[in-house]
Amino acid sequence: MESVWFATHPSSRSTDVFEDGSHADTVVAGAGLTGLATAVLLARAGYQVVVLEARTVGAVTTGRTTGKLSLLQGLTLSGILSHQSAEVARAYVEGNREGQAFLVRLMDDRGVPYERRRAVTYATTEDGLRKLRAEQEASRTAGLAAEWTDTTDLPFPVLGALTLPDQVQLHPLRVLDMLQAELIAHGGAVVEGVRVTAADSSTPVQITTTAGRMTADRVVLATGTPILDRGAYFAKLIPHRSYATTFRVPGSPASIPQGMYLSADQPTRSLRTVAVDGDELLMVGGNGHLTGRSSDTSGAVADLEAWTQEHFPGAERVHAWSAQDYRSVNRVPFVGLMPRGGGHIYVATGYDKWGMTNAIAAALHLAEEILGGSMPWADTLRHRVTRPAAVMSAVSANASVAVEATKDWMQAEMGSLPDAAPAEGAGAVGRGHHGLPEGVSTVDGVTCRVSAVCTHAGGVLGWNDAEKSWDCPLHGSRFAADGTILEGPAVADLKRHD
Repeated sequence: MESVWFATHPSSRSTDVFEDGSHADTVVAGAGLTGLATAVLLARAGYQVVVLEARTVGAVTTGRTTGKLSLLQGLTLSGILSHQSAEVARAYVEGNREGQAFLVRLMDDRGVPYERRRAVTYATTEDGLRKLRAEQEASRTAGLAAEWTDTTDLPFPVLGALTLPDQVQLHPLRVLDMLQAELIAHGGAVVEGVRVTAADSSTPVQITTTAGRMTADRVVLATGTPILDRGAYFAKLIPHRSYATTFRVPGSPASIPQGMYLSADQPTRSLRTVAVDGDELLMVGGNGHLTGRSSDTSGAVADLEAWTQEHFPGAERVHAWSAQDYRSVNRVPFVGLMPRGGGHIYVATGYDKWGMTNAIAAALHLAEEILGGSMPWADTLRHRVTRPAAVMSAVSANASVAVEATKDWMQAEMGSLPDAAPAEGAGAVGRGHHGLPEGVSTVDGVTCRVSAVCTHAGGVLGWNDAEKSWDCPLHGSRFAADGTILEGPAVADLKRHD
């Protein structure tokens, strides 16, 4: 599954190489929007910065987003206020506002195109309307001037909608190209195909990678979810996968809604336009679920297509892909120093599918903390108090993880693997030759047999038939059919049993 961004704008590969035994002022793990923006800010200040990317620039989350740079974020603010104070909600909005303004200024200065659009959160049911009214009140409390309307340009009736004008939609890979060029111009480096697997708390930090070792005065973990277990972030984050598609819609461009839309109802529906080769496509996303806990991921894509064809007759699907993001249990991203990191390891995670604004806000926050200075909104977020609702969210999430782990181990130990190779695109988990869970799949005519136990915390993996991957239902690690690690807190591949 390839995103429209990679299909229309393949990123140029970095030519920088890893130097075993070298030292840098700062090593950033992860070349997505957070990692590259943070690296640029530090390099501008004169720091020697090396970005280490396990795969390729933007390969994980940034290159798979919907590309909405918006302050109106569905039901986010009412969710924050159910877990945090009004002061924290206002700080969250202010950080996102500053992040949005920073990125827009940079795109203007560097000639990177983007489009201004109004953002709209809409409701089609009474339950959705109730949630939308709560979000309207939360927006007032948080200082976001969203307006109420009863009309939209959607091809179906709505009961109400919140709107915010002058928001931005963009092509995320063009933004990453811009940031990478900016970093290199300031003496930084981006090394692809090198995964950080460990970092200690010494001075300087000793960093272990798949290509060797190096040292740094500090490390920034911009890997979606932290790859180090200090601070137990894996237990404070809830991994979600969601799906996106693009369609060629018959008729004039006016037949496609021009705003950036998101439903308050479930299952979520996200819409925007995408310009491709002089044509305008409709992007439709949604159908999110907890990672590794859906038995029919390809059905999520099929459902998006059916919904689109119902409301946009004759729509022809062009692209389909999915992405992963993490919600923090207290609804606000974790940004700053990592516990037990010796004061030299920083982290940014928990954007809850709003990474375009939150990534830049996190980069500004991290740069302020590293370089010194004071931003009131960052100080508020850094010193927020954990409330009972956040504690209960963490308890609930981890109880769910425990139940899932027990259930999956029992099922894997009771069932045996099929004698014949799975059909093309299929995978199965069962008791292996040594009594432990194993997985077998067939992709592109190649059958692979691997350990079905996640290398992070021992969860039993499930087969993702949409993306042909092994996904962990505990903390969201994902592996290719041959066992190669794709993303998540895990840093080691699965053992092969071919």
